[in-house]
Amino acid sequence: MAEPKPLRLLLGFDYGTKQIGVAVGQAVTGQARELKVLKAQNGVPDWQQVEALVREWQPDAMVVGLPLNMDGTPSDMSARAEKFARRLNGRFNLPVFTHDERLTTFEAKGHRMAQGQRDGYRDRPVDALAAALLLEGWLAENSATS
Repeated sequence: MAEPKPLRLLLGFDYGTKQIGVAVGQAVTGQARELKVLKAQNGVPDWQQVEALVREWQPDAMVVGLPLNMDGTPSDMSARAEKFARRLNGRFNLPVFTHDERLTTFEAKGHRMAQGQRDGYRDRPVDALAAALLLEGWLAENSATS
C-alpha cells in the first residue's frame, strides 16, 4: 500500500454566502498568505475561478473554515461550509479538511486595524486574511501529520 502523499501546499477557504476568502499555505513553514476574495451567489462561487486557483497552485489538500458557535456547536452556516468542502473534494479529487474558524474574521479585522484600517471592509475585505489565519491554525494543529 502506498504511503499517503505529504501535504506541502494547501489552499484555505473562508466560506461565506456573498464572498469566499482564499489563501495559500505551506506545511514546511506553517505560514499562509491571502490570495483573493471570490464573489459568491448564495454561497456558490464561480467554479471556474476556483479551478483556476487549483490549477495555478496545485495544492496537495484544501482546508475550509467551519463556522462554529462560540460554545463549539455547529452554527447555521456550518452545514453550508461542510457542503462546500464536499463539493471541493468532489470536483478536484483532493483531500479537504475543515477547521474551526471561530474568531478568525475578528482577528483579521484586528490585524487590519493595527495597519490603520478603521472601516471600509466592503472595499478591502478581510475574508482572504481570515482564510490565511484559519489555514495557519490548521497547519499548526496538523504539523506532525503533514
